[in-house]
Amino acid sequence: MGIVSKGVLGLVLAIITYIVVAINKASYIPEVPIYPETWWGKGDPAKEDTSIKPFKVDVSKQILDDLKDRLDRALPLQPPLEGVKQNYGMNSNLLQKIVDYWKNDYNWTERQLLLNQYPHYSTSIQGLKIHFIHVKPSISKESNVKVLPLLLVHGWPGSVREFYEIIPILSKPQPGRKVVFELIIPSLPGYGFSEATSKPGLSAERIGQILKNLMIRLGHEKFYAQGGDWGSIITSHMSVLYPNNLLGLHLNMCACIAKLCSLKQWLIGTIFPSLIATEEEMPFFAPVVTKAAEVFLLELGYLHIQSTKPDTVGVALRDSPVGLAAYILEKFTTWMNREWKNLEDGGLTKKFTLDQLLDNVMIYWVTRSITTSQRLYSETFNKNMAGYGLDDIPSKVPTGCARFANEITIHPESLLRYKYPKLIQAPIYADGGHFAAFEVLEVLAKDIYDFIEKIL
Repeated sequence: MGIVSKGVLGLVLAIITYIVVAINKASYIPEVPIYPETWWGKGDPAKEDTSIKPFKVDVSKQILDDLKDRLDRALPLQPPLEGVKQNYGMNSNLLQKIVDYWKNDYNWTERQLLLNQYPHYSTSIQGLKIHFIHVKPSISKESNVKVLPLLLVHGWPGSVREFYEIIPILSKPQPGRKVVFELIIPSLPGYGFSEATSKPGLSAERIGQILKNLMIRLGHEKFYAQGGDWGSIITSHMSVLYPNNLLGLHLNMCACIAKLCSLKQWLIGTIFPSLIATEEEMPFFAPVVTKAAEVFLLELGYLHIQSTKPDTVGVALRDSPVGLAAYILEKFTTWMNREWKNLEDGGLTKKFTLDQLLDNVMIYWVTRSITTSQRLYSETFNKNMAGYGLDDIPSKVPTGCARFANEITIHPESLLRYKYPKLIQAPIYADGGHFAAFEVLEVLAKDIYDFIEKIL
């Protein structure tokens, strides 16, 4: 055997050895961590008022007058380059139209009444005032329909506003359905009307602990959970940490980022994608490198900023309502459909009204919560949290996954089953993107009903 042949053989053996070692290492499943019930409030732990108090959205005239003043004094926007649509971010021509509507037509008095149409409450958990909407269904005593507790968890840059249109579908008996839901919809700590922590370390899994305690406070030792964006991550962690409390998990941002999933995706999926993805999944999965590069390079720059320097960008966004609107609404363009960056209006009014979009922006503005919301990225995506290995621990809870064609990324079912061995359903829907509860509420509601009726 020649020197070259021996060298090639040695290289092949080295590569095979590396792959085997990598797979063995990636296959390791850590033990489920146990987190202490940390006091996240200001100062040292103190006696806590655990009562549940009614809450009303009631923004002061001072805050509204300040907003009007800032909008009136906003400097002229930088003109966009010719013909770029939304390819450089939020087009200033589009943004100016939204700001003009905000100043002249958006009526906060009417919108506040809309926000208060459902019962709001707050309670203190682990030192933080947690706000939540609580909607109980009204059914007759003779009805055979089961009422099930369902926790709905939003993400960033969303809020509880995302769920308003889906609430009536989930909380009122539907023809032919065996169940209906008692809905608990919290604002995440540091988001909107929930208090932010003054201490570092409040990551997604620790928020999951707070939400579990909220459900127990409300009398639900066992419950169902649904989430998108951070809601998916938080409730997924809850299914690992508290499988005895979670009866079922439904996600509309479904992913397996365990080491073994990533290894399979890149080692096998790049060369032989058909071994990972079905024919239906292939358009959303292959080629892996191209798809991943597009998402990471074009859509996830914000994630790196918020994972490393959330407070710096937060200064600008907290000071400028126009800047805040641009930063948030840009996500509602490309995260609903990446092709909409080539539209003059960014596709924003294809699924929403400007009132709906500005409701969400207003919740961040009037509560001054943009900086505290962004800190969740820094608290979750770091070495300390990665060391617990929660992403590598399979969930023991029955899981349903609604995959929407325009979601930021879609993972094949073969990978999802590693993280969620009890995956009951994972259909792909041709319409819809990242904000499913807001965009395609009828489709999402049906998927939730279908899933939970299957696991009863």
